[in-house]
Amino acid sequence: MAGWSTACPDWEARILAGGTLVPDLPLFEAEAARAERIFNRLRIPDVIGKPTMAESGTEWLLPIVRAIFGSYDPETNRRMIQEFFWLVPKKNSKSSGAAAIMVTVLIVNRRPLAEALLVAPTKEIANIAYKQAWGIIQADAELAKLFHGQHHVRTITHRNSGASLQIKAADTDVITGSKATYTLIDETHVFAKKPRAADVFVEVRGALAARPDGFLIQVTTQSKDTPSGVFKQELETARKVRDGEMQLPLLPVLYELPARLVTDGGWKDRKLWPLVNPNMGRSVDETFLANQLLKAEQEGGDALALLASQHFNVQIGMGLGGNWPGAEFWGRGVDTTLTLDALLERSEVVCIGIDGGGLDDLFGLCVLGRDRVTRDWLAWSHAWCHDGVLARRKSIAVKLREFEGAGELTIVDDQLKDIEAIVGIVERVKDAGLLARVGVDPAGLGELIEAFAEIEVTQEAKLLIGVSQGYGLMNAIKTAERKLASATLRHSGSTLAAWCVSNLKIEPTATAIRATKQNAGDAKIDVAMSLFNAAALMATNPEPVQTRSVYEGRGLHLV
Repeated sequence: MAGWSTACPDWEARILAGGTLVPDLPLFEAEAARAERIFNRLRIPDVIGKPTMAESGTEWLLPIVRAIFGSYDPETNRRMIQEFFWLVPKKNSKSSGAAAIMVTVLIVNRRPLAEALLVAPTKEIANIAYKQAWGIIQADAELAKLFHGQHHVRTITHRNSGASLQIKAADTDVITGSKATYTLIDETHVFAKKPRAADVFVEVRGALAARPDGFLIQVTTQSKDTPSGVFKQELETARKVRDGEMQLPLLPVLYELPARLVTDGGWKDRKLWPLVNPNMGRSVDETFLANQLLKAEQEGGDALALLASQHFNVQIGMGLGGNWPGAEFWGRGVDTTLTLDALLERSEVVCIGIDGGGLDDLFGLCVLGRDRVTRDWLAWSHAWCHDGVLARRKSIAVKLREFEGAGELTIVDDQLKDIEAIVGIVERVKDAGLLARVGVDPAGLGELIEAFAEIEVTQEAKLLIGVSQGYGLMNAIKTAERKLASATLRHSGSTLAAWCVSNLKIEPTATAIRATKQNAGDAKIDVAMSLFNAAALMATNPEPVQTRSVYEGRGLHLV
């Protein structure tokens, strides 16, 4: 598809200038202009005076509308761009725009009996979406004659072509996309959590293969927690296409700030708000947002995270003030060759940190080695959790399964197989003659003492150490972040470890700092804390404790 690249590598400059995020495309002008005229004529039914879309100040929507409909080739009945991913904060006329787009497609559609599907996250929002679409039609006398509404099933049908728009609720209706020509999913981050979400996306895309004139539009805000599962995949794909790393017939329109402007609470700068809220001054009120920010700062981390994600499209874990400074450099420290075997081969000494272990927690372990040549620190991590965590923490169950699939997390039953596995790793390091110490949160020493005693890793042997927590970890935290910044701490690139690092929050006092969760509840930091426990020991410049006779290696000398 020569000329149909949807990459927008200059998106940062465009968004900072307040420009369109739709790149230049060789649109079929007649199709684009026709859809634009129809879209502009539609009236917003729930606003005083029922202004048209053209009168309501939604100029920023027009390049998107033109791209959706102007990518259709009437000679071949093929749409050159079949997918659209639209990331925009709340209150920016998403619902009005989505309803107007779906009404427009019913008007311009050429396929007899075509099925259009709008999937709303809840029954309440589905009812609102239907009222919006039907209200648009009823506000125009000509359209009112052209369409028939079946309110009890939220369906609108074109009397001449037989094309229909059905609006379904993801939380109550059975969702399939196998026959839809046109599909719009509202709030992908919510829909993606449904058990069959991945299957529905497969069905929708399968339908597009048989209907090349069709499209799939996703309209969503950021997730209320760290992106995972289907939503994470869809968002990452959209970003790769936008950045030119992947070429697909997909147009990403992502109203998000460059990462450098988001970190450490940078998104709180009011000058940046209109850049990601294109309807600022109309459906979005700056004073309202300022008041919500003031309120959220009083309520704490959870409220700030929710506000940032929903009104400024800040991805959870990226933009809250107080996050661990080392997180900024975490990505630079990845060494994908750093398996446990490779770490033991390269290291002259190893410290092991352990954290967590409750039935509602992860049991995090970090093996931290010191390179025998460069003396850089080398980190490899793993975690365990009981299967009950998936039931108690449903919001992160999909994420935990992803970590399990990546080989970074082991999900166990209640037979204490986690401790057995941890002891096995420690014993392996000890048998290699590399073990200096094992550092554990003193609160979690109980059941570990007996298990480690079986391999002679004890407090009496100075191999098992209770590491002071809270403010006592300050030196380890600062040492780890300095080593990440100077590229002298390398790690295996575990996505689980990266998630735990993104969940960290640093709380300062007048004389010290301590690490805690950035968001209460389902956010986990155990793997990051196990790194700090290991770093506290490695910072003392240890040597491996000799646990075997020197004669095992060189034999006896007889005289």
